[in-house]
Amino acid sequence: MGESVELDRLTMRFGAFTAVDSVSLTIEAGEFFSFLGPSGCGKTTILRCISGFTEPSEGRVLIGGRDMRGIGPNKRPTALIFQNLALFPLMSVAENIAFGLEVRGASREERRRRAEQLLDLIALPDSADKRIAELSGGQKQRVAIARALAVEPQVMLLDEPLSALDLKLRQHMRAELRAIQKRTGVTFIYITHDQGEAFTMSDRVAVMSKGRIEQIGVPADIYDRPQSEFVATFVGENNRFEGPLVDKSDGLGVVETSAGRYAGKLANDRLNVGETVALYVRPERLALGAGADNALAARVTHADFEGAFANVFLKGGDGRPIILHLANDGRLPDLAEGSELTVGFAAHQAIIVPRGERARD
Repeated sequence: MGESVELDRLTMRFGAFTAVDSVSLTIEAGEFFSFLGPSGCGKTTILRCISGFTEPSEGRVLIGGRDMRGIGPNKRPTALIFQNLALFPLMSVAENIAFGLEVRGASREERRRRAEQLLDLIALPDSADKRIAELSGGQKQRVAIARALAVEPQVMLLDEPLSALDLKLRQHMRAELRAIQKRTGVTFIYITHDQGEAFTMSDRVAVMSKGRIEQIGVPADIYDRPQSEFVATFVGENNRFEGPLVDKSDGLGVVETSAGRYAGKLANDRLNVGETVALYVRPERLALGAGADNALAARVTHADFEGAFANVFLKGGDGRPIILHLANDGRLPDLAEGSELTVGFAAHQAIIVPRGERARD
């Protein structure tokens, strides 16, 4: 079974640059936890601090309640899978899996037995004597996971291991990874910039920016209830409206924008009337027609028809770009350039957040 991992004010500096800035969180034993963020946000540095390959400038890493300060990577109950997998091409699959056990002095019989057990776990029972070059990309991924599991870690650390695979194989391996994690009960800590990976596999996700945690939550909360402009713009597509908060009551607020007054849910109770805020509504939450609470007139600039749905690009009366996702239910309106549409959204489908830094496109 897995162990919990606690980061206590973890900070990592490289000269004048702060890669990780006082991060504190607890990852529960047996949890599949992902760090999600753009390149350079500090997520891989956190992984290296947990594994012991990097000693933090300040703060602590605790695994199973034990402070890891001064304990090297070979003494920690962790296993790290790199992006390039680092499999040995001159060894058989079984020898690759059992390599860590050989280093620890396990007998040949024990190594072979454990390798065969893990090959069953990763659904490659007849591959023990194959060479690495004989495997597909997805099979190599599974062998790398089996090799890491062979030493019976309590915490598995995965640094964007699916980034080199094509889309269909990545999607397949997401399900494989999650299934393996559930069967073993090992704590998985996953690093990715791909929200699809993070949301599909994870129990919880931490969104990072510039060395700090922007938000932690289950995938649905991250997507539906972003707490900052960075999360709202980094995760998925969104339509943005800005202006002063002119009213608030019972968790809802009204924003005076250049396109009109729009109501939405407040991200938190600390937002004050008169404060300039941003209101976000997802393209799939917009609907044709006036809507229950909010409506705006817009003109079609172009539409991308993708079979099951259409991405409609609009321009509002104030010139702002608006994206609308429509399911192809056989009742699509005229989407020719210049067509006029009215779209609306319910207040509970929009979120009002403090104005702040947005993710780069």
